Amino acid sequence: MAVAMSLTCPGTYCGRMMVNGSVEGECGVCPRGERANHQNVCQRCTESPELYDWLYLGFMAMLPLVLHWFFIEWYSGKKSSSALLQHITAMSECSVSAVVTLLVTEPVGELSIHSCRVQMLSDWYTMLYNPSPDYVNTLHCTQEAVYPLYTIVLIYYAFCLVLMMLLRPLLVKKIACGLGKSDRFKSIYAALYFFPILTVLQAVGGGLLYYAFPYIILVLSLVTLAVYMSASEIQSFKNLVTKKKRLVVLFSHWLLHAYGIISISRLDKLEQDLPLLALVPGPALFYIATARFTEPSRILSEGGNGH
Repeated sequence: MAVAMSLTCPGTYCGRMMVNGSVEGECGVCPRGERANHQNVCQRCTESPELYDWLYLGFMAMLPLVLHWFFIEWYSGKKSSSALLQHITAMSECSVSAVVTLLVTEPVGELSIHSCRVQMLSDWYTMLYNPSPDYVNTLHCTQEAVYPLYTIVLIYYAFCLVLMMLLRPLLVKKIACGLGKSDRFKSIYAALYFFPILTVLQAVGGGLLYYAFPYIILVLSLVTLAVYMSASEIQSFKNLVTKKKRLVVLFSHWLLHAYGIISISRLDKLEQDLPLLALVPGPALFYIATARFTEPSRILSEGGNGH
């Protein structure tokens, strides 16, 4: 009878508690770490995340690191040694934050997490699906149906911010003496802006990012690679290999290309999906092969000769 009663729970995310093998209580929100199953019974999240879930978490973890590196490079000027140490520190901050976040998430003390599988976009926005059985009173069943993919990112950002505020100012004060007093801390000030933006982005658009991040990675990595190669006036392989920094940027973008391709394919069929990774160098090779034909000065000179 208890199970039959549980079938009457309104809404998709409302459920009843399971106590000693029997369903008890009224329909309501499930405790954190649980979600309502098809019988409207609150069930513990005990599954391991899929590869796609880990790739999403990796993408959200990469965002602050990439932004750190960008602003460090932007504000460091020509002091490459200072920038390198700050890059390493930023990577250390994000790496330690990721490890600590995994350790404090269920199961506590392990570098793994238990999760509930994402079934549809509405799982990320349960607050929009609170039912009103009598069209007057609302039954509030807002919960983290995608536990812990929603909150674990916010916890990670909090740890990143705390570690940055503890470590970076001391480091920058010691190694960035060549910069002005107002300039040396600008990369830290930038982080104080982009962390709230990332937090709001996750809170509001987490579900959309979950489904769109592979395409975002591919598009942004292609655009930024083309802009960098154009700004650096790289038109041949010789231009590319003259500076180590250019090779680092190139290989970093290739890793992002591969990350996006793997995220889209999910490696469901290895024999079909792995060959797609051969496409990774394609955009850079295509740019180098066609750059000389699209040189603005050449086009203008040819146009002038034609006249």
